Order: sequence, then structure tokens, then C-alpha cells
Amino acid sequence: MPPRKQSVTAKPKTTVKRKPSAVTKKKKPGNKFNWYPYAIGLALILLSPFYYGYVVKFFSSTWRWLWDNGKPATYRTYKSFNIDIPVAYKIHGIDVSYAQGQINWQQVSKMEEDSVRIRFAFIKATEGLLTADPYFKRNWREAPKFGIVCGAYHYFHPKKDGLWQARFFLQNVKPESGDLPPVVDIEVTDGVSPEKLRQELTDFINHVEKKIHVKPVIYTNISFYKQYLDGHFDEYPLWIAHYYKHELNLPEGTNWWFWQHSDRAFVNGIAHEVDFNAFKGDSAQFKQLLIP
Repeated sequence: MPPRKQSVTAKPKTTVKRKPSAVTKKKKPGNKFNWYPYAIGLALILLSPFYYGYVVKFFSSTWRWLWDNGKPATYRTYKSFNIDIPVAYKIHGIDVSYAQGQINWQQVSKMEEDSVRIRFAFIKATEGLLTADPYFKRNWREAPKFGIVCGAYHYFHPKKDGLWQARFFLQNVKPESGDLPPVVDIEVTDGVSPEKLRQELTDFINHVEKKIHVKPVIYTNISFYKQYLDGHFDEYPLWIAHYYKHELNLPEGTNWWFWQHSDRAFVNGIAHEVDFNAFKGDSAQFKQLLIP
């Protein structure tokens, strides 16, 4: 028999602990990133009215700078009114007639952009000897209800009798204390001579002044004034139309108080374009001009 083999006792296997790979390694609970506070904070910022107020202010000021770049410093674009407005004036107003249709004066009075709002309105009342504006009575009644100071104007025809035009005007208009002075709008010659034009205009304003006890305002455009009126009615306050210009180029000392600088303004409550005006003086001077 072959010799018996001795049994060999197998050595126990030793278990080697392996380090977990980078893929399988788990972070300890203390190292876990908690993004919830950051998300909540960001949400609070984005939902904050202060945040949006800052953003809107920043972009609006940037847009304003870009929009106004290259414009004269005396002018600024007012987007809501859709026109440039001279910045040196603080009291602004409009003038209206049947051409603007039915007006919502409450909306007119509430419109404002950067302290520019409608403070006064000149309203067409009559023309010539027979024509009364169909919207005058409504405008004259409604506009003052919303704090707008009003004045009535007459469109003057030099070929017709000035005295009778004044009488017709005052039959339709009853100016009261606190109103703007009556206005005579003269911008056509109707083919009459300058002397005839000035005589009929004198008859008109003399009669109105006698009845109302204030000097009427004379409205005209700058070229008509220089050609026909300059030097003849210097004691009367002037309202001058001079569109799309950076300044009203009249000699120093000219007795003008109102400047109609645009005929293309947009105003809430008015369906059509409207004339926009600036008053030359301050609030104290404006009050002094009103009918006592």
C-alpha cells in the first residue's frame, strides 16, 4: 500500500476591505448641499415689489436716456403724450373744439407723466357771426368738474363786423370768476387789408373787455403776429402757436403767456390728436391772469 498522505489544513482566507470607488462613495449626511434656503431667498427677491421697482426704474431711465440722446436739453420726450415737451414750463394745458369729439374729462385730468398733467383748457365756443361749436356747452360744463381751469375762445373772421362777433361770442359764453380770460383766435385775413383787420379786431376786444373787465387773450401763429399784429396790441396777453421748435423765438419783452408748441399730442379721454400748450409763468402768475 502506498504511504498514507498527510492531510494539509487549509489556511483561512482573509477578507480584504476595499475602498469604495468614487462612483459608489456616498457623502456623509453632514456634507449634503441644501439648496432650499437659496431657492426660497431667490423667490422672495423675484417676487418683491421693491425688486421690480428697481428693475423697472433702471430700464426706464436707460430707455429714457437712449430716447432723448441727441435732443436739446430744453426738450424731453413724453411717451404717454407722444410728443416732446419743453422742460422749462410747469403748467400745461390743451385746447379743444368739435374736432376732438366727445371728451372724457375725468380721464384727461388723471393723466400724468413725471409731473406733467393737464391744468387748463381753452375751449372753442363760437366762430364768425353764426357758428357755435356743438361741443362747447358740454366741454364748458364738464371740464371744471375735474379741476381743469377753462377759458373760451372765438375764431375771428376779419371780413365780418368785429363788434357783432363779440356780441355773438358773449351770447354763448358766460365767463365767471376763476376762468381764464376770453380768447380771440385770429389767424386769417379773409382777404381784407391789414388796417381793416386791426380795426375789426380792436372793436371785438374793446367790447369784450368792457363787458368782462379783463383784457382778452389774442391767439395767433408766430408769422401772422409778426406780419399783422406786432406793435399794435402790445398791452394784450398773447397766446402764440409755434410748432415743433425748441424755443419760442419772440423779442424779449413780448407780452406772450401761452405757447402752443404741438398739435399732435395724445391725451387720455380724447380720441383724436390735440394741441398742447405751456404757460410761461409760475402758479402765482397763472392765478393772477384768471378772471377775478
